[in-house]
Amino acid sequence: MNLSTFVAELKRRNVYKVAVAYAVAGWALSQGIAQVFPVFDIPNWAIRLIVLLIILGLPIAVVLAWMFELTPQGIRRTETADAMPATVQKKHTWIYIVVIGAAISIALFFLGRYTAGSRTSASPSDISSKSIAVLPFENLSDEKQNAYFAAGIQDEILTRLAKIGALKVISRSSTQQLQSKPNNLREIAQQLGVTNILEGSVQKAGDAVHVNAQLIRAATDDHLWAESYDCKLSEGVFAVEVEVAQKVASALNARLTGAEEKVLAQKPTNNPAAYDAYLRGMALSGQLDEEHAVRAAQGAFEEAVHLDPQFATAWAALSRNHSLLFFHYDATPARRAAAEKTSAEAVRLQPELPEVQLARAYLQYWVRRDYSGALDMMRQLRTSWPNNAEVLRVMAFISARLGQWKESLDYIEQSVALNPKDLFTRIQALQIALAMRSFDVAIRMADDGLQIWPNNSALLGSKAFAFQARGQLDEAQSILANATLNAADVDAGGIALMYQTLLRRDPAVITKFLDSYPRAADEKEPKFLLYWATLQKAAGRTGDAWVNFTRARDTLETLVKAQPQNGEFLGPLVYALAELDQREDALKTLEQFAAVGAGDARSAGQQEELRARVFSHFGDKEGAIASLKRLLAAPADGIFGVPMTPALLRLDPGFDSLRGDLRFEKLCQNN
Repeated sequence: MNLSTFVAELKRRNVYKVAVAYAVAGWALSQGIAQVFPVFDIPNWAIRLIVLLIILGLPIAVVLAWMFELTPQGIRRTETADAMPATVQKKHTWIYIVVIGAAISIALFFLGRYTAGSRTSASPSDISSKSIAVLPFENLSDEKQNAYFAAGIQDEILTRLAKIGALKVISRSSTQQLQSKPNNLREIAQQLGVTNILEGSVQKAGDAVHVNAQLIRAATDDHLWAESYDCKLSEGVFAVEVEVAQKVASALNARLTGAEEKVLAQKPTNNPAAYDAYLRGMALSGQLDEEHAVRAAQGAFEEAVHLDPQFATAWAALSRNHSLLFFHYDATPARRAAAEKTSAEAVRLQPELPEVQLARAYLQYWVRRDYSGALDMMRQLRTSWPNNAEVLRVMAFISARLGQWKESLDYIEQSVALNPKDLFTRIQALQIALAMRSFDVAIRMADDGLQIWPNNSALLGSKAFAFQARGQLDEAQSILANATLNAADVDAGGIALMYQTLLRRDPAVITKFLDSYPRAADEKEPKFLLYWATLQKAAGRTGDAWVNFTRARDTLETLVKAQPQNGEFLGPLVYALAELDQREDALKTLEQFAAVGAGDARSAGQQEELRARVFSHFGDKEGAIASLKRLLAAPADGIFGVPMTPALLRLDPGFDSLRGDLRFEKLCQNN
C-alpha cells in the first residue's frame, strides 16, 4: 500500500475524525480536572496520572478507529461495515461526535475558569489549604544564649518554604512574638489567615543538634506530619532544613517546580562556624528599627565571610546591612563603597541566588537611588521568592517614589496579607493611603490594626491624621484620647497630638499641652525640637521657641555637613532655617534637598510643602500659592504626617500670611 492510498484509507476509516474528537475531548477533560480537582484537595499526582492516561489513550483510540466503525446497527468491524449500504447516519456520525466533543470542551474550559475565579475572589479554599505559619522554634538548649540558633533554624526553614509558589507563607516578623507551642492554635491561625501551623524545637549541645518539627492543621488539631532529626553542626544542618521544607510541601500537596527544588536544596556554606555567625547576624538584623542592632549585625556578617569567603548568602546579608545603614543612618562615601564592594562579591559568587538578588535590589534602591532599576529587580525576584512580604513592601515604597501610587497601595496590602502582625508594615501602609488622600482606606486600615494592637499610639495617630485632613478635629480629638507622646521616640500618635494642638489655634490649650510635658524641651532629637518649638511659638513663648529652633538647626547642620546627601536631615533643616528668618539659607538648602530627591515623588511632596511654608513665612504670596496648587494636585507625604488638604489650609497657622488673598481662599474651599 503506497502513501497516498494509506492516507485515503485513514480518511475512509474516520481515523482523522476520531483523532480530532479524542484530542478535543481529552483537552477538555484535562482542563476540567486541572481547574476543579484542587477544590477538593485531590493531590497533584492524581491529576498528573489522569493527564498521562489521556495521552496514552490517543494511539489506542486511533487503532480502534482503524479496526471498527460506528454504524446505525452498532459497532462493527470495518470489513463488515464496508459491506453495508451507505447511510446518511454513517457519513455524519463522527462529525456529530466532533461537534459534541468541541461543545463539551468549551463548556468544561469555562467551568474550570469560573471555578478558578470563584476560588480566587470568593472562596480561597485552595489557597488557604496550602497556607502556613512557622512559629518560633523552642530553644531547648541548656545554654539559653543559643536562642539565636533556634530562631535561625526556624527562619531558614521559613525562607525555603517562602520560595515555593504553591504555598502561602506568613512572614517571620508576624510570628516571632508568638509562643513556640501556644494553646490557641485555631485563634492564631485565624489571626494570621492560614490553615496550617509548623511548630518545632531545637536543642544544641556543643556540636550535636536535635531538631523536632510537626505540621498541624489548626482547625482540627490534626498532625499532618512530624519528624525528629539528629545531626552534627560540623556536618551542617542544611539537610534537615531542606527535608523539613520538602516534607511540609508534600504534606500540603504543594507541587514544586524544578527551579524551586534546586533553590530549596542549596547549601549555603560548608563551614559550621561561619553559618553560626550568619545566624547571629540574621537574628540581629531583624530589628531594623534599632540602629545598634543593625550595626551589631554587621560584625556578625563580617565574621561569617571571614570564616568562609565563599559564603555568598552572608556576603549578600552584609551588603544589605551596609545599604540599610547608608539609607537611614550613615550616608557617607565610605558606607556606600562598602555596600558596593560586598554586593559585587556576592554577585561574583552566586548571581542567581535570591538573597543575592535582594541585596542587589536594595543597593539599587537605598544607595544608588535608581528606583526604576530597583523595582524591576524586585519584580523579577518575586518569581523565585513569591512569599517574601519584605519584597512586596519594598516594591510598594519604590512604586510610591516613582509616583505609581495605586500600584504602591496594592503592593503594600499584599505585603500586609503575608505579614498581618507586623506593625511596621501596617504603619507604612497607612502612610501610603494617607499620602494618596484615601482617607476612608486609611481609617479602615487603622481600625484593622487596632483589632490586633488595641490603643496603639501609632495607629491611633495615623487614624487621627485622616480626620485632621478633613478638618474634623473633634473626631480626631476623641481618637487621640489614648495616644501618647514620648519625646525620646516620637511616633505617629505623638506627632498627631502635637499637630492637633496646633490646629486648634487656642493659646491656652497649647500652653496647657506644653506644660503637661515639662521635660520635653530637654530632648535633643532635632525633628521633635522643631515640632515643640512650633507649639511654643503658637503659644506666644517666642523666646523658648527661638532657642529650640536654634538647637535643631545647629544639630541638623552638623549632620548635613557629614552626610550632605541625606534628605532625612535636609528637609527639617529647611524648616528650622525659615523659622529663624534665614531666608536665603532656607531656599539654598531647599534646592539642595530638591537635588538629592530628584525623581522621588515622595520627596517631591515634602519639598513642595516646605517651599509653600517658606514662601508663606516670608510673605511671598505668589510663590506660596503656586506651590500649594501643585501640592494639592498630587499625592504627597506631609511634614506633619498628613498631606495638605483644603481643610488643613483653613486651620494651619503656617499659612496665616496668605489669608484674605482670594486665590488662597479659593484653594481652601476646594474639596
